[in-house]
Amino acid sequence: MLKEISIDNAEEWDQLVKNFQDYDVYYLSGYIKAFMIHGDGVPKLFYFEDNCMKAMNVVMLRDIEKDENFIDKIPPNTYFDITTPYGYGGFLVEGSVDENSLKLLENEYSTYCITAGIISEFVRFHPVLHNSEMMKSIYYTSKLGKTITMELNSKLQIWNNLISKNRNMVRKSLKSGVEIYCGRSKELFEAFIPLYNVTMDKDKAKQYYYFKENFYKSILYDCKYNSIIFYAVYQDKIIAMSIVLLANGHMNYHLSAVDKQYQQLAPTNLLLYEAACWGCENGFKTFHLGGGLGSKEDSLYKFKGSFNRESNYEFVIGKKIFDEKKYKELVEIRKNNTLNSDGQDLKIIDSTTTFFPQYRDVGTS
Repeated sequence: MLKEISIDNAEEWDQLVKNFQDYDVYYLSGYIKAFMIHGDGVPKLFYFEDNCMKAMNVVMLRDIEKDENFIDKIPPNTYFDITTPYGYGGFLVEGSVDENSLKLLENEYSTYCITAGIISEFVRFHPVLHNSEMMKSIYYTSKLGKTITMELNSKLQIWNNLISKNRNMVRKSLKSGVEIYCGRSKELFEAFIPLYNVTMDKDKAKQYYYFKENFYKSILYDCKYNSIIFYAVYQDKIIAMSIVLLANGHMNYHLSAVDKQYQQLAPTNLLLYEAACWGCENGFKTFHLGGGLGSKEDSLYKFKGSFNRESNYEFVIGKKIFDEKKYKELVEIRKNNTLNSDGQDLKIIDSTTTFFPQYRDVGTS
């Protein structure tokens, strides 16, 4: 039996999530609220249970008509798609899982989505929870790249897993007098925002990655027990900060900022190392740093990779089309919407693209 939980029922939502042995922060209502505020969609939790197993999935429901390609071209509040909230997620499944139960889950889930006008779903499976394997019969899955996770079994393990160059950077930062602290307060979040925005400016980030004040307020108050800020101080000045998310033995590197003029002091290297040690001391088992931009093995990936030479976690996505006919119609509307008065295609949709769903602009999934 499948049921849908609204974010308005936060207590029931979180109780269901915490009944799963391997849940992480990305499934909790407090985390999802911040991204609802950010405009990512309407949060939904789907819960399935039969005699053999239970399963849950957290998604953001998006009205397709609100996409710039479909305004006034399709009716509002009629056709939707769903996607994993910012970060990672996908179905978690527990119990005596067999083929029949998975088939029943797929049938009930697909029937619900078709009835609700949901055309497609895009999933970013959780690299640490390895929940993509069981979903191969339900979604078309593909590996996009590697992500980095620090194992927190001991401080010695954390140190030994750093590459030698990173150890030297940590030593250099310590020797320079950089100090790491952690906490959570209104004042810390207020200090984080301008430093983060300047960092995004210098990194030429997309507009999506600039968050408004009420987004941070949501993390402060709705994620009261699941977020913490680590920050680096040099000569009484905060020079680097990171928001880290916490839940059920898992730490997740969320948002980060650094004062570029102090980068030579390697404050972020020391900050992440100290955060990992803090996690070890406080009973956490993993610290997921994520991967590179667009899942590429770029400079960001190499930086994160310097924290665990042994990391072998993979980032897997899932795609599912519930209504093939309507999906194709939306792709055609999108194509027609990109033609100029001379019939030239201004935004060519490549049929071989891995972006999904195809009818949305790249960067909105």
